Parts: sequence; structure tokens; C-alpha cells
Amino acid sequence: MLKSLYLFTALLILTGVISCQQEPATPLQIVEELNAVDSFKTINGDTAFQVTYELWFQQPVDHNNPDLGTFPQKVIYSHKGFDKPVVIVLEGYALYGTGQSELCRLLDANQITIEHRFFDESRPNDSIPWSNLTVANAAADQHNVIQAFKPWYSKKWISTGISKGGQTTIFHRSLYPKDVDVSVPYVAPLNFSATDERVQLFLDTVGTAPCRQKIHDFQVELLERKDVLMPFFEEEAKENDWEFKMGLDSAYDLAVFEFSFALWQWVPNDCESIPPLDATNKEIFHYWKTYTGFSFFEQNSIAPTLPFFFQGMTEIGMYGYDADEFKGYTDMEGMVDFSWTLPKGYENAEFNPEVMRKVDRWVKNEGDNMLYLYGGQDAWSATAAEPGPETNAVRLFNPEKNHSTRIRNYPDHLKDSIYSVLEKWTGVEIGVGE
Repeated sequence: MLKSLYLFTALLILTGVISCQQEPATPLQIVEELNAVDSFKTINGDTAFQVTYELWFQQPVDHNNPDLGTFPQKVIYSHKGFDKPVVIVLEGYALYGTGQSELCRLLDANQITIEHRFFDESRPNDSIPWSNLTVANAAADQHNVIQAFKPWYSKKWISTGISKGGQTTIFHRSLYPKDVDVSVPYVAPLNFSATDERVQLFLDTVGTAPCRQKIHDFQVELLERKDVLMPFFEEEAKENDWEFKMGLDSAYDLAVFEFSFALWQWVPNDCESIPPLDATNKEIFHYWKTYTGFSFFEQNSIAPTLPFFFQGMTEIGMYGYDADEFKGYTDMEGMVDFSWTLPKGYENAEFNPEVMRKVDRWVKNEGDNMLYLYGGQDAWSATAAEPGPETNAVRLFNPEKNHSTRIRNYPDHLKDSIYSVLEKWTGVEIGVGE
């Protein structure tokens, strides 16, 4: 009889009816038991957490080819309680800061933040094996981290990210839909080409016609004054020790093209702040410099974000500039892309549209418990994800807001809707005094 009881108990354990996993005494025990963690240290994080650790996970360079070795990936693990949900923050770039995300505060949750592969020090031997920088590999990285912590936390899991981190959130969820219960991507584009033309259509229709005309006229003025403004541009380059791979002349034109996108992305656009066309050269140049950012085209300045551009040109898409809009003012023609950012040996890399098409099919047909948040005037919302009626997904645009859109700056009635959706999906009651 006793032997039969032992066999029955063993069967229950094997089938998962009884768990042999014990709740750890401290988060430190979790860290010490994670085989994939190469090293860790305690860091001073947000005081809302009981403890915060910086971990270095060993990840395969290529999840389909373990023989290529591993690389270290930075993860920040912040614990509040085993009886609370877990917010997974998926960075699209390097990992900056250790504080609470907006969702972590709202849901009073634990938080795990994952740096994206091949940014900052999360790369093999300070070099980047570009062919392994894929959406699939990045999602597998995140899956490994989540699964490592999953046994210890039984409450709801929520993934989130902002901008490219929002894209990363969508990509990961489409490939590993059961890793988390809810996903909240912020201002996350879903582009279908290296120069998605929907962005140009957006710039041609956003806001008011007078505002758009004022922006266009300012760009034309910059090109008409190129001879007198170029010395200012050259001085900026000299003072900052900038190097433009495409040359100063082309860099100037690209910065003019970028002006409209940058303005709609970041500046509340009533267009009243744009200088009149009879403003002085210094006034014109200063405004352009303030709201465009010339270093966006400078090779040393963009070095830390080259993985973003590589992904944009190969899998996740980007936007381009319609140079024909300024015909007669520039030597460039057609749709100008960001191919100048591609690393040596990959100059002829081609965009694979099927990667994003596959994500789009999932978004439309299977993407449940997805809360997409966008700024109504953000240029990146031109290519917002479009969930289909087969899902319960919710997409909300924040009127007259841009890439800085967060839950806290939505109008009250929309903010209440967001709270209701989150409460329904997570089971966590959200207080009004966040």
C-alpha cells in the first residue's frame, strides 16, 4: 500500500499536479539558482523595490546554432513580493536606468528589464555578429529570461516597452504568446519596408494644412539659404568633431528632410514656434538645429544605435525621405533610405518583408490581451499596429500627443479606459493616485 502511494505521488509530480518547486526564502536564492546567470551584483534601484540585482545571462549567439557560442546579456531584476505580478520591460536599445516603469507603478509589480541583444555590452567580445541580429534571436533571448523566472512568480505577467522597445514587445509576444498574459507596447511602429511610404502619407495629412505648409516652407527656406547657412553647419561639425559618411553637403540635405519627421515626433505642433521666413540666418539655423539634431547623421554619434539601423534596414523597417518633394533644391532623387548606416560587409543587405508580415498576421488574427498606445500626432504612429476584429486587443491614440505619449498624459476619459482594460486583464485594481 505504501509503495503504491509513493508511485501515485511521483506520478502527480511528473504530470504537474503537484509541484516540487519551493518558494525561495529570498530573491537572492533565485539568482543563485539560475544556471544561465554568469554573474550578478546588488544595485541601488528604486526604493519601492525590496531589492534590485544586475544580472548577466549567457545567451546563445544564434539560438539555432549553439556551436557559435554565447554572449552576456544584461538583465535588471527588481523584487517587491512573490504575491505580486511581474512586469517585463523589453528594451529595444541599451538598458538605461533601474527605476520603475509606468506599468510597474500602476500594478505595484515586480520588474525585470532586459537589454536588447548587441546593444552596449550585451554583445560577444565587444563585436557584433550582424547576421545573428534577428527578431527571432532577440525574442528567444527574452523567452529564456522569462522562463528562468517563471517558476517563482505565479501572478500575472505583463510585458511592455517604449518605441523600439514597444516593437520588441510585439515581436516577442507574436513568437512566444504564452510567455506573458498581457502586453502593453507604447508608440510602437510596425513597418513593412525599409522606407515605409505610409510615413510620408502621414506627414502629408497630419495636423492642419496651414501647419504642414509652414513646415514645408521652412524646409525650402533652409535649402534656399544653404550657401549662407552651410558655414554654421560646418562650424557645428568642427566644434563637435563630427564625421559625416555621406559628406557635409548631403548631410545638410538629409537634416532638412528629417526636420518634418522630427518635429511631429517630438514637438507639440501648433507650428507657432517656427520662425517666420524673414527671420535672420542665426534664428533660422538655431531653430533647425534645436529640433532636428544633426548628430542623427553623424557616424560616431549613431555608433551606439547602429544595431537599430541594421534591423531597420533588414527586418523591422524604417522610413525614408521623399527627395522629389524638394526637386531643384537637392541632387538626391526618389525615396532616400538609411542604407548609409549599414556596417562594412553588409552594405548590400536586403530587407526581408516577410518577418513583419508574419508579425502583422499575428497582430490581426491572434494577438489577444494587447493594449497598443500611440500618440495621435507622432510620426511613428503612421505605421501603428492594426489589430483585427478576431482579437480582443485595444488600440488607443492620445490626441495631439506625440512620441512622448504615456498613460499618465492621456485625457482622463481615455486614461480611465486604459485602467479598466488593465484591471480586467491583470486582475489588479489600479488606484487613481498613480
